[in-house]
Amino acid sequence: MNPGDKAKRLRIYISSTDKYGHIPLYEHIVFTAKKNGIAGATVLKGIMGYGASSEIYSDKLWELTEKVPLVVEIIDEPERIDAFFEVIKPFCEKSGKGHIITMDETEILLRRAGMKSNR
Repeated sequence: MNPGDKAKRLRIYISSTDKYGHIPLYEHIVFTAKKNGIAGATVLKGIMGYGASSEIYSDKLWELTEKVPLVVEIIDEPERIDAFFEVIKPFCEKSGKGHIITMDETEILLRRAGMKSNR
């Protein structure tokens, strides 16, 4: 992807406590994106939010487990995002939790690869 290229952004709104099997759903989505050659994925941690359940979750409220909203954001070429959505859709449907997944068109303004670390 180069500056000026059209792209799609996939956003997956989930909770930090959502699981796929025994691992966090957000991890499963990101590792699956990497495995499928997607250009990039980022998990954004919210400090407060609510969804269809109308329960408000916040990092200020005391709970045994930290339950906060997360957004997994993935950007790549339109065809790759369309195909990837079909791959992850069953993960979200089987998790038994509420989610919202959105997709919108975007344009690449700048893309610069960083240096790989030795980790």
